[in-house]
Amino acid sequence: MTLTAEDLERIAASTLSHYDRRAEDFWAATHDHDVSQNIAALLGAIEAPPPFEILDFGCGPGRDLLAFKRLGHLATGLEGAPRLAEMARAYSGCEVLQQNFLALDLPPGRFDGVFANAALFHVPTQELPRVLRELHATLKPGGVLFSSNPRGVGEEGWSGARYSAFHDLEAWRSHMSVAGFAEVAHYYRPAGLPLEQQPWLASVWRKP
Repeated sequence: MTLTAEDLERIAASTLSHYDRRAEDFWAATHDHDVSQNIAALLGAIEAPPPFEILDFGCGPGRDLLAFKRLGHLATGLEGAPRLAEMARAYSGCEVLQQNFLALDLPPGRFDGVFANAALFHVPTQELPRVLRELHATLKPGGVLFSSNPRGVGEEGWSGARYSAFHDLEAWRSHMSVAGFAEVAHYYRPAGLPLEQQPWLASVWRKP
């Protein structure tokens, strides 16, 4: 079924409202999550000289923004939920763009890396090619995109007030390659567990 413009507007509004209403609870639940493996995967794949210009796509309340800043990089956040964007600015001291994932306005060729940790699965599959092309365009040549999404086998739809789409590795590879990215690496998280206990698919991609 094709999603209409009205459907997409409702998807964005409802999903962002969910996070906005629960901003403090979200921070309490996620502020101590260890995503150092994911941060290292992105930074280790960037071939430009540091410091790097990093876009934290879906930065939430700013945990990873501050981590990039403390590592000496130039970090910019992007967050659609107004309260989370406000919290991220206050917590990290970084610039945070308040933008809906489905209505991006990004500078061309600015960033060495895009860190999309637990974010892109909220983009409807119908809109994913366009969003990935926009992220491709905001990267410098040779720039790197990291993504981590809960994996699935094509399930898509509402979970309460949030809209989500779940992809397996082959489907994700197809979307990324069509958008112009070349695969660098992929792995499953949390590390050190059997595959059936690793619900997250992490992957690293380069703009040629």
